[in-house]
Amino acid sequence: MSKQKQSNQIHIVLGLGCSGVSAAKLLKSEGKNVLVLENNLNENLLNISNKLKSEGINVILLDEPLHINNFTPWIESICSITVSPGIDWEHIALKELRGKNINVQGEVGLAWERLTHIPSIGITGTNGKTTVTNMLNHILKLNNLNTDMGGNVGKALSKIALENMKNNHQELNWLVLELSSFQIEGSPKVAPTIGIWTTFTPDHLERHNDIESYFKIKRSLLEKSSIRIYNSDDQYLSSKRKELPKGIWVGTNQQSFYSKYQKFWVDQKGYIFEDKKQLFHSSILNIPGKHNLQNLLLVIAAAREIGLDDSSIAKSIKSFKSIPHRLEYLGKINNLSFYNDSKATNFDSSITGLKSVPHPTILLAGGIQKKGDFMPWVKQIKQSTNGIVLFGLSANNLKEELLMSSYIGEIIVKKNLEEATIASINIARKTNSRSILLSPACASFDQYKNYEERGEHFKNLVKNYKLIK
Repeated sequence: MSKQKQSNQIHIVLGLGCSGVSAAKLLKSEGKNVLVLENNLNENLLNISNKLKSEGINVILLDEPLHINNFTPWIESICSITVSPGIDWEHIALKELRGKNINVQGEVGLAWERLTHIPSIGITGTNGKTTVTNMLNHILKLNNLNTDMGGNVGKALSKIALENMKNNHQELNWLVLELSSFQIEGSPKVAPTIGIWTTFTPDHLERHNDIESYFKIKRSLLEKSSIRIYNSDDQYLSSKRKELPKGIWVGTNQQSFYSKYQKFWVDQKGYIFEDKKQLFHSSILNIPGKHNLQNLLLVIAAAREIGLDDSSIAKSIKSFKSIPHRLEYLGKINNLSFYNDSKATNFDSSITGLKSVPHPTILLAGGIQKKGDFMPWVKQIKQSTNGIVLFGLSANNLKEELLMSSYIGEIIVKKNLEEATIASINIARKTNSRSILLSPACASFDQYKNYEERGEHFKNLVKNYKLIK
């Protein structure tokens, strides 16, 4: 290729979120001609755009939905298109670009090409993956391994790749990566040293259309992993065991059908075993819920594969605290405990939260409802709560569903989280409930940028009302 032609080659990045910005900076650091396209327009995006332009990266704020015509001016000179995970991989414009044999890749895939020499752990699953990622990274760091955590949590993988290029003298021992289905489908070359599959329940079906497509995307990551670790407590994963690549199974359900295959398990007294060897007692984990015991077993299995001994693992686990916005304990007054579970953005995750906090509880829920089976959530609400306060876009729809299910607790609809929090405290005191739980079971984008912003708002509301001593 001539120098003239190479200089005309353009690398387009879609999206001005963390992933897109990091991908643009990574490509620019390699001397490439970079253009970022963003279909939204607001003050924050303008500021980000201006900063990137000052660094020599071109940005166009389209202020319209993405369309194939947006690419027309550069169609003959596009070298690659890097897609942020928030953009649907099956978007018609991306399909047309792939049809023209243009290299379209996810942001994780772009970064992965620069990081393949570093051992990696890829963690996926509907729920549990953020806790497993954080817990495993915590243990490895405390055992003097140089790690970095990224993907769907922590840093964008492109940012890790860029930092790694600049810090060659500090070679990473391990990459600990949380990978969502959106990231996996756009990055087919990602092949971790260790793959962990935490759970599987219907989620993101508004994007993946059906559960089989969603399952296939998740499975593809494990198929490409050298070592595979699965949660046998998950009914769906266990039922698909025969069609999954062979791997290490862990589980707390001693009497489950697959119990004889579990390499890591828990006895009736709470001791954790590796095959027949007793390791340590599960009470060293300081976060609530049976699901976190499953997370712990997955982490132990990975840490043992990496080469850590059981006493080093146990010592590190003792100091691990729950991650923000996932069953985060905020404090207590007059025997009423408060929990921030804003990360519960689907019904299944909210069920886990309801099972884990002191009963009876008052539930705060609502936002943008996702596709999925509503009834198991309602069943758990009946078992765990004295009342529910709904807010956000789906509040009235959720109320109708609860009324049709003959729920006997109090149901209140409020406009926003602030009003809902006040109402939940009043119901809790009136009904002598033991806890208040924000576990929305819905996405946050109707009223917040993300679930973190929703969780921080709740934490501030609790503090402002002087509920915590």
